[in-house]
Amino acid sequence: MNFLEEKILHEGQIREGNILKIDHFLNHQIDIRILRQIASELYRRFSGATVNKVLTIEASGIAIATMLGHLYDVPVVFAKKGETANSTDDKYMSQAYSFTHKRMNSVFVSKPYLQPTDKVLIVDDFLADGQAAHALIDLVHQAGATVVGIGIDVEKVQQPGGRMLREEGYHLESIAIIEQMDWQTQTIRFRE
Repeated sequence: MNFLEEKILHEGQIREGNILKIDHFLNHQIDIRILRQIASELYRRFSGATVNKVLTIEASGIAIATMLGHLYDVPVVFAKKGETANSTDDKYMSQAYSFTHKRMNSVFVSKPYLQPTDKVLIVDDFLADGQAAHALIDLVHQAGATVVGIGIDVEKVQQPGGRMLREEGYHLESIAIIEQMDWQTQTIRFRE
């Protein structure tokens, strides 16, 4: 069992509807030691890849993306989920359904921040149905850039996201892979 699986077992909470709450150490309050370990492990797993940009989606992916950007010494870009008064019209747009929030989000990255020469490592906290990852892939492709890999903190294999991304040929690495979880018994089984 790895460090993240142990942390999930000790501090995670399973909620009805296949929801895992890890906001005590990753999604609301951030345990910097765990974040550092996650970033180091993803950096190790993608050690053979040339990365010049790390991309995530707001909000929970930003912390891990920032730590990885520090390790690679490259810029971090995050797709925004909503228009703001200072948003430019010159942007790449995509759609992502949020499994956790149960809503469709328009996501965008301003064009100056993704270029055709970029070699992009996509990172996020959770992978369930793969909607956020596919939206980020779409943004990278719109820019003419290359996805070199996808790094995930927690993958739920009872949902199709990971399987689809692997079948599409993406190099996907997940630190903790949940095979099964039961909210009534509060039990989790991880992939060996």
